[in-house]
Amino acid sequence: MSNGKPIVVAYDISKNKLRRRVHKILKNWRIDGQKSVHECRLSWHQAQELFIQLGDVVEKKTDSLMMAWIEPHRKVLHRGLGRDATSKTAWHIQ
Repeated sequence: MSNGKPIVVAYDISKNKLRRRVHKILKNWRIDGQKSVHECRLSWHQAQELFIQLGDVVEKKTDSLMMAWIEPHRKVLHRGLGRDATSKTAWHIQ
């Protein structure tokens, strides 16, 4: 999805089968990502839909799911390999 605001989705899921299902769902929504952290650009309604889809898979007692909006007026800091898909002001440190 290319419209909307930047959002980061992160998860910690204990079962491999559920983790694969969450990753498969996110592949349809994300701009970029790896392992358990993914970057998306979503409207409020799209974020709600994604949260519902992921919430149907995640087990509340053993797993965690976080979706956090990235504020466009703040610089994005990250370290390691990757690419800046949200902002020209992101810092990339290797």
